[in-house]
Amino acid sequence: MNTETAAAAAPHIAAAPVAGCELLTFSLGTEYYGVDILKVQEIRGYDTVSRIPDAPLWIKGVINLRGAIVPVIDLRIKFRLDTVAYNEFTVMIILNLASRIVGIVVDGVSDVTRLTPEQVKPAPEFGTGLDTRYIAGLGALDDRMLILVDIERLLQAEDLARLAPEAGRAMH
Repeated sequence: MNTETAAAAAPHIAAAPVAGCELLTFSLGTEYYGVDILKVQEIRGYDTVSRIPDAPLWIKGVINLRGAIVPVIDLRIKFRLDTVAYNEFTVMIILNLASRIVGIVVDGVSDVTRLTPEQVKPAPEFGTGLDTRYIAGLGALDDRMLILVDIERLLQAEDLARLAPEAGRAMH
């Protein structure tokens, strides 16, 4: 089975990280996630952010990154994980999503990996009670499961529209 066959067999994951592309893997709590490496601009240590009044808790605020106002999302809070602790391993992954730059806060970055088509399984169906639209699939990686995240779907424009209109766009 090649990458095209895998995408045809699971059309809901065609626009997201699939077998054959390189993934940046990161951890949130005890789970591991993967995002398309081509969307990653840089990885930075967690830095203080300017809080935006009345923003949802998962929007930590914004940072000024070389002239661009970048919204920062804490995925641990967005995914409703029990404990959110900031320590020396907490990092910020700066993503370049279409015309927006967005930072996500994660517990740690693992490595860059490539999954074969046999390692990628479709996202499970949980019914209407659980929003899994952003889960592109599941990857079997050695002794652990890797949740493949469609980061663009997860961080949809309407979520970021709550911030200042210029947030996430380069300043000229």
